Amino acid sequence: MIRHAMISEKNSCNIARHALLAVCLLALLTAACKKQEPASTPSQPIALKTAVVRVASVDDLLEIPARIAADPGRVVRVFPPAGGRLLHVEVRPGDQVARGRAVAVLESSDIWQARSDYNKARAEDERFDRTFKRTKLLYEHKVISEREFEDAQANFTEARAELDRATARLRLLGATPDNNSNQVSLAAPIAGTVLSIGATTGEISKSTDNSDAICTIADLSTVWILGDVYEKDLASVKPGSNVEITLSAYPGESWTGKVAQVSDAVDPLSRTLKLRIVMPNPGRKFKPDMFAGIRVHRHQAEATLIPATAVLHEGGDTAVMVQTGDGKYERRLIHERALNVQETIVLDGLKSGERVVTEGAALLRGGGEN
Repeated sequence: MIRHAMISEKNSCNIARHALLAVCLLALLTAACKKQEPASTPSQPIALKTAVVRVASVDDLLEIPARIAADPGRVVRVFPPAGGRLLHVEVRPGDQVARGRAVAVLESSDIWQARSDYNKARAEDERFDRTFKRTKLLYEHKVISEREFEDAQANFTEARAELDRATARLRLLGATPDNNSNQVSLAAPIAGTVLSIGATTGEISKSTDNSDAICTIADLSTVWILGDVYEKDLASVKPGSNVEITLSAYPGESWTGKVAQVSDAVDPLSRTLKLRIVMPNPGRKFKPDMFAGIRVHRHQAEATLIPATAVLHEGGDTAVMVQTGDGKYERRLIHERALNVQETIVLDGLKSGERVVTEGAALLRGGGEN
């Protein structure tokens, strides 16, 4: 037993010596590696481009937000002339329709009643017409009295008036006297584009008591451009003023027009007045409810300009990186207004001759200012 204890103690000592030796060897290797590493690694320079803030003459533009609208005088809502059931709705939104084309077919008991009244009035007219002719002949031969002749004439006149009324009623409902059907085809009153439909096949219509039209058709050969101009800018916009029209849907394109009318009433909530421009629309590029912009060229003025790439938008702030010395930059808040794709007008925050970073400003911002 004593011999086994001595052997175990000896093995433990050997393990401890080996562990100590391994620790020392690891320490020597670590020190050697540190001697081989350079003391410091120089930081890579950030590639920056700068531009000088300059002052130049630019056109003073008044930008007015606007939208496209159909000319109300060229918009027609098609209502059913009588109550009944829609058998067919022949059009869909976006369809081009010619004047007189059928947009829906209506089956109506009102038309049947009107046709019955017409047939009755026509029969009465024919009967009193024969009576009047016979009475007139007898009166001319002194066979009957003048009173009898006048009564026959009055009856004929009354019957003819009733026939005219029944005929007009039938035509007003869209039916014709020579057709015995109680169905009527509703025709498009103008040529144009179907903007919307308000009824479907099988729906029961209540004639003009119904608030929804069967369809709405607009002639879009001419459209309105409606803008909202603030009262402080009213002096710059008058009827007859030349303007430039831009559309969000067609970047890079513009059209010229003239102000047709400026409203006489100010909106109490937005403090703006409505501006109207009438524009021809031969290719139908202008579509109702499109967003548009109205530019009014007022006069030339001196403005402080910087490249648009120098502007940094951070949350609600607009800033630029200004070079204040050799390798030194500072972040400065500015107020600006876009002039075009390349340049921006600085309203305040910069002076002519200062240098701003146009490329690499985001790297400066991320890595800290020098």
